[in-house]
Amino acid sequence: MVAPRNSPLATLHMPTTLSGLQKPGHQWAYIADGEPGAIAETLVAFANSDGGWLVLGIDAEGGAGAFVTDDEAADAVRAAERLCRPPVRTVDWQPLAVPGGAGALLRVERSNELHTLEDGRVLVRRGAENTPATGDEITRLLSSRPVGEFELQPIPGATREDLAEEIIDEYLERRQKRSPRQAILPKDKLLQQIGALTEDRTPTVAGMLLFGKDPQFFMPQCRAVFVKFADTQPRGPEGALGYGRREEFTGPLPLIIDRAWRVIWEEMDKRAVVKGLQRQEETEYPSTAVREALVNAVAHRDYRITGRGIEIRMYSDRMEITSPGGLPAHITLDNLVEEHYSRNPRLVNGLYQWGYIEELGLGIDRMIEDMVKAGHPPPKFESPGHRFTVILYNTRDQERAAQPWESNMNERQLKALEYVQQNGFITNSDYRQICPHVGAETLRLDLADMVNRGILLKIGDKRGTRYILK
Repeated sequence: MVAPRNSPLATLHMPTTLSGLQKPGHQWAYIADGEPGAIAETLVAFANSDGGWLVLGIDAEGGAGAFVTDDEAADAVRAAERLCRPPVRTVDWQPLAVPGGAGALLRVERSNELHTLEDGRVLVRRGAENTPATGDEITRLLSSRPVGEFELQPIPGATREDLAEEIIDEYLERRQKRSPRQAILPKDKLLQQIGALTEDRTPTVAGMLLFGKDPQFFMPQCRAVFVKFADTQPRGPEGALGYGRREEFTGPLPLIIDRAWRVIWEEMDKRAVVKGLQRQEETEYPSTAVREALVNAVAHRDYRITGRGIEIRMYSDRMEITSPGGLPAHITLDNLVEEHYSRNPRLVNGLYQWGYIEELGLGIDRMIEDMVKAGHPPPKFESPGHRFTVILYNTRDQERAAQPWESNMNERQLKALEYVQQNGFITNSDYRQICPHVGAETLRLDLADMVNRGILLKIGDKRGTRYILK
């Protein structure tokens, strides 16, 4: 195996002599004896942190240890790996010539999984020490690592009878409507294909969350709570600390979404507006934006985090939807719109087939666009620690007065701005049609300039890029 390009170990070379070794530190450790427990502690700490080099058979001063042969060192490492949950695999193994004995140099990569010892301890590397991780650190470690095959893990104690037939049948019906050309498989065969059942017909995490009769019996964290406050602060109708309404939603994920949406719809302010000859009902927030935020929270939360569910808080000026688990993998607040990554790909695909997700990967873009079109500020995204929050503000923009920067815009940019005001957005292709005799790079720089000055907001990427008023 080769170290990943972004790994701190990727730029290091495997030393072949004692003179090439470094002092004990964050990524260097020495174990002179062959005690598997001590080796396991260092393997787990390195795997949970930034990886590192483990030197066996000598101490930090170069003194010989307990190993006489290379086979003894290899046996000790294999015994240590069996004490790790899941096992920590070493990447490189280099024998070292140790005066009076044998030694080895092992390289351990940062793992995509959270590793514990046989006794349940979670260790991380601090300086030259292996130390227990705090509760917050464990949560951050979980939320920063991809879920991997967590969705496919069988639910201990669950049986096929714990899945609701009527919910499965509804899913199959909607799936067939969305993709009519798909082959029709026997029910349990299809459930196995989508990762909802194991080969021995045991429900998996994904199967229980999507189709379970009572998922909360097995996974209590699979729930959502709605709370409405009468003010911009957590206060009730009389002004005292408290709330006006509280609802808790349980059941499989589709029912949680439906029930939560029903309550949010009931609590949103509504007004009648006339557009043309049509009387329409305008809600406090665009319903599409709220549903996107709600579905995203259900689909992308980290279900490994226990003790906390999804929280929906409605204040007088905003709605906050918070899901456990920070941003996954390479996703950051800066690239949230352009990059797409699914923490729970099987749950996402299930909700897509069900019809709760219309187009994969476009939820954030649509949420931003719908909020701005409705006259609201763009959504605000926060990811403090081990949770992710979408904040929708209901304060409408005031009637737009002429802005000082408008006098500094060229004629092409004024045409682009007029086009956005009439059509809701503009693309690079639209801009080229408006200004057919201007080079594509010049037009791209025009749009980039308006983004930098806060006039336009760029959403999407590549061919899906469009610009809306900010």
